[in-house]
Amino acid sequence: MKIVLAGGGTAGHIEPALAVARTWRANHAGDQIEFLGTKSGLENQLVPEAGFNLSHISKVVIPRKISLSLFVAPTTLTQAFLEARAVLKGADLLIGFGGYVSAPAYLAARSSRIPIVIHEANAKPGLANRLGALFTNHLAVAQPVKSGKLSRALITGLPLRSDVSKALQSSGSDWAAARSKAKAALGMSASEPVIAIFFGSQGSVALNKVIADSLPIFEKNGAQLLHAVGKSNQLPKAAPNYKPVSYIEDMASTYLAADLIIARSGAVTCSEVNALGKYALFIPLPIGNGEQRVNARLVTEQFRGEIIDQSEFTPQWIEKHLDRLLKNCEMASPSGNASDLYASEKIVALMEEALKVKAK
Repeated sequence: MKIVLAGGGTAGHIEPALAVARTWRANHAGDQIEFLGTKSGLENQLVPEAGFNLSHISKVVIPRKISLSLFVAPTTLTQAFLEARAVLKGADLLIGFGGYVSAPAYLAARSSRIPIVIHEANAKPGLANRLGALFTNHLAVAQPVKSGKLSRALITGLPLRSDVSKALQSSGSDWAAARSKAKAALGMSASEPVIAIFFGSQGSVALNKVIADSLPIFEKNGAQLLHAVGKSNQLPKAAPNYKPVSYIEDMASTYLAADLIIARSGAVTCSEVNALGKYALFIPLPIGNGEQRVNARLVTEQFRGEIIDQSEFTPQWIEKHLDRLLKNCEMASPSGNASDLYASEKIVALMEEALKVKAK
C-alpha cells in the first residue's frame, strides 16, 4: 500500500505529518510512505532525518493582494498539479496537512480518485485545507473550528513530535524532578526562572532586537534566557544567564525547563505549550490570515498565557510587565496535559476508515 503525506514549508505542517507517518509505519510496517514537499521548505531537513522519502513539486503561492505573482499562480498551480499526479500514481491514500503543497495535491488526488484525509492544525483553517475539504468527508482538526465544512470535523488534537510526547509521558510521575533535570541539561540553575524565546525556525529580526535591547531588564529580574534567533540570523554573543542559539534542537528539555515561553503562536507551539502545561507570552505573526491569534486562545482561555501585538512588544513593555509574567508562571502551577498524546492514533484510525470506504 502507498500512503502520500502532503505537508511542507514550516514545522507547523511538517511535525504533525511526521508524527502521523511514524504511527502509520508502526501499524503498517510494509507500506510505502512518501512525503510531498518543495525544494525550499524545512521538510528537506526534517523528512529525510526521520527516514522517509521526499518528492518535490513546485511551490504554489497565492498572493493575498493583486500583484504580478497573482497572474503567474495559475501556471505554477498547473505545473504543481501535474507533478503531484506523478507522485500520487499508484497511491492508495493522500493525507494533507495544509501549506504550499497541499492544494495541488488535493486536486491531483481528486482527479485520480484517490481518497483524501485532511488534518487542520489551526483554529482558523488555511485556504488549501478549505479547498481540500470540498473533496472529502474524512476531516480532522486539532481544535474546534467555528465555521465551514471543517467545523464538522473530528477533533483529534495535534500530534506531538516524538521527543515532546516522550517527555510528557516520562515526566508524569515526578514533574518537579523532570523540570530540575531539564534545567541542568540546558546548563541552567534550578533556582532561577528560565525563559525560552523562539520565533519560528527563521526567527524574527525585529523581535530579536527587542530581546537584545532588553537583556539588562531580564538580568535585573534574575531570569535565565535560552534564545533561538533563527537559522538565517547572526548569532549574538553569549552572556551570563543569556544563551543564544540558532535553533533549539532539544525542544523537550526546553519546554520542561522553561518557566515562561515567549514565542509566536503557531499551532504546534500552542499545542506543545498546552501539553506541557507552560505559561506563554504569544506574539502572533502580523501577516497571514490571523490564524496565530486564534491559535493562542487554546492556551489563554485556560489562563496559561497572554497575547501581545508585535508593535507593542518593546523593552519598555518588558520592563513594565516582566515581573508580573514571572509571577503568573508561578501561579499557573505547570503540569502535563495529555490531551494531544493520542492525536496520531486518532488520525491514523480516520485514514484506515477512508481506505475501508474506498474498498466498498
